[in-house]
Amino acid sequence: MCAAGRRWGRRQRALLWAVLLAAWEAAWGQLRYSVPEEMPKGSFVGDVAKDLGLQLPEIRDRGVRILDEGRTQYFALHGKTGHLVTAERIDREQLCESVQQCVLRCELIVEGEMKFYGIEVEITDINDNRMSETTAPGSRFPLPEAHDPDSGRNSLQSYELSGDEHFSLAVQAGPGGDQRPELVLAKALDREEAAFHELLLRASDGGDPARTGTARIRVTVLDANDNAPVFSQAEYTVRVPEDVPVGSVLVTVTATDADEGLNGHVKYSFKKITEKASKIFYLDTETGEITLLRSLDFEEGHSYELEVQARDGGGLSDTAKVAITVTDVNDNAPELSVSSALSEISEDAPSGTAVALLHVQDRDSGANGEVRCSLDKDVPFRLQSSHGSYYRVVTARELDREQVSEYNVTVRAADGGSPALQSSAVLALRVLDVNDNAPLFLEERYSARLAENNAAGALVLTVRATDADWGQNARVRYRLAEGRVRGAPLSSYVSVQAETGALYALRSLDYEQLRELQLCVLAEDGGAPALSSNVSVRLLIVDENDNAPQVLYPPPAAAAGSGAAAWSGVELAPRRSEAGALVAKVVAVDADAGQNAWLSYELAKATEPGLFRVGLHSGEVRTARSLLVLVRDHGRPALSATATLSVLLADSVAELLAELASAPDDQAAAPGQPAASLTRWLVLAVAAVSCLFLAFLLLLLALRLRRCHRQHLLPPDSGALRGVPVSHFVGIDGVRAFLHSYSHDVSLTADSRKSHLRFSAASCCDTLPARPPPDEPAPLLGDDDPTGALPAAPIFTESVSLGRLLGFSFETHEVSSQNFSEQQM
Repeated sequence: MCAAGRRWGRRQRALLWAVLLAAWEAAWGQLRYSVPEEMPKGSFVGDVAKDLGLQLPEIRDRGVRILDEGRTQYFALHGKTGHLVTAERIDREQLCESVQQCVLRCELIVEGEMKFYGIEVEITDINDNRMSETTAPGSRFPLPEAHDPDSGRNSLQSYELSGDEHFSLAVQAGPGGDQRPELVLAKALDREEAAFHELLLRASDGGDPARTGTARIRVTVLDANDNAPVFSQAEYTVRVPEDVPVGSVLVTVTATDADEGLNGHVKYSFKKITEKASKIFYLDTETGEITLLRSLDFEEGHSYELEVQARDGGGLSDTAKVAITVTDVNDNAPELSVSSALSEISEDAPSGTAVALLHVQDRDSGANGEVRCSLDKDVPFRLQSSHGSYYRVVTARELDREQVSEYNVTVRAADGGSPALQSSAVLALRVLDVNDNAPLFLEERYSARLAENNAAGALVLTVRATDADWGQNARVRYRLAEGRVRGAPLSSYVSVQAETGALYALRSLDYEQLRELQLCVLAEDGGAPALSSNVSVRLLIVDENDNAPQVLYPPPAAAAGSGAAAWSGVELAPRRSEAGALVAKVVAVDADAGQNAWLSYELAKATEPGLFRVGLHSGEVRTARSLLVLVRDHGRPALSATATLSVLLADSVAELLAELASAPDDQAAAPGQPAASLTRWLVLAVAAVSCLFLAFLLLLLALRLRRCHRQHLLPPDSGALRGVPVSHFVGIDGVRAFLHSYSHDVSLTADSRKSHLRFSAASCCDTLPARPPPDEPAPLLGDDDPTGALPAAPIFTESVSLGRLLGFSFETHEVSSQNFSEQQM
């Protein structure tokens, strides 16, 4: 039961709140204002925006507007302030003639929010009386009477008027003793001074305290056409620029008429105007605005005089003068025209040569018509002022076609306006070529490398020269300068292609005969006169491996066939010589250069391959028997030569003879060494032994003495290997030279029973001892010198050549060389 009561109480409270909210919304959605009648158009009625809580942006953006219930729109909403104002003058007597309370209704609609609000405006009454301003003073006008329901002394007793000196009050007694108030015009009215007069009529009774009643009286003065229109200025002066846009208002003439209504409505017209001006200017009859029909041009007319008339509705008028002055505007760019001009000019034309004649003018006046002409700063031309408005374009310096072949000279003309206007003209000028540039080679000097044994007509290189001139003046031809090489004309060695500059070798060149060729190539253009230049060309002949090594020692024997030359020699060595002892030395040279002349030695064939070896770069043969030495250079392909050495081992003459007797059998295998030749040499050797015994003794003594006093047995200028380059005696690795000195001391003794050869031990250099010392082990066969050092002054000495001994040609050959320092090739 209690719960039901509580639920009913909540429902009643909710219903009450809903009713109150609806009532509040209904009260809030209705606005009510009051305004007296006869208010001027635009008079304030109420602040709608404030009363409804609307913001001004909402009024503009959401489409707020007023709708009246009747046909006539009496109210409007001011968009900037949000105020409700009158849209027309409201006459209460006309709207609510028989209604005591006059109320006008309208609606305010907010389209953005889909809301509307009702507005009621009450029109309050005023005693409105109308009088013409021509009404004569003393005229009377009845006023409404006051009513008092009391009687006797408490009834109406008197009237009183206050408010204006133009009116007075007169009270007339009626037939029944009632009082009738009248309004009397005491002073002439002038609507132009006051269009309305507000009066207050007060009626009083005789009671105590007295009671009064009041009525407001409004006198409206009706207008009479007693005033003519009057211009605000007798003369209107206006200055307009000539670039004023079409349709712009130049000036507005204003005439006022103190009258009202039709009598005060003024219209404007041109009273005096030229035909030209009538096409330029337009006068608005209602507003007096003079507008522009078409563009003004100062150059066509700079001033205009117009006469304007203002007339009211009663026929009264006034005139005024309008003076329009057109000011110049910089609206005309300078006019630049080319009277005459050249299209071509030679590059050697002297300074000051005229290339064009120009004419310039500007239609503007004053500073706007002052024209200045100019050229670009980076052109070799300048302007010269001529008569009047003419200018000449002349060359300022000599031209160079190779730098600039064509000019587009821009001449600019600018006036003195602000901003300045300008125009331009372009002169196209082509520079004609003069042969003032010699051909120029692309390089200061040329060099080329050509392998020897080249084919005739091989291309060596191509020289190229350019000429900065044009056409025939730039056409370059090449030729060789005169010269001789090894007594022959240079043209027999090389030739140059006249058009292309290609250099060809006319013959096969040999590095060993000609290592370098210096020549000069001339380039000549086709101008008249022709200009030329030259360049040096260095042709280096590159060596090829086209020469086989030549063996200088052992001396040559008879040629073996038509192939490579064969070399042979016989060397003596003690039978019990130490291992690694120097037996012989093969000396060879190569006419090539560089790597092609680097020589190496190796055994090509030996009767006992394990008993002998040859130095790779020195050619030294150590510990002997018959062997064949192969000499090879380092060219590609490598070329070689061979030398055949016969090494005899003997401790006595008898043993030597026994070895020599068996030599033919061994030599038979060697090419070019027949056995009969060896037998003949042996017989001759035996016969010569006894004869040369004394000579050998003397020679042995001389050799011993010289060995003690001198390290070099021969003078450096010995002619044995004269003419052979020093580089040919150095190994490829530069470690050791081919010249290691060695000597043989030979003693020849004879008695009645036998003859024998004695080999003495060497005391210096690399000699072959007769036997190894007893306290030192014999070196292995084929080992190098244990010191491994290169002598400071290596000397190769052949003391006795067994071959020559046996051939009865007993002579000593000494070979010496300059000191060779160890160097890397």
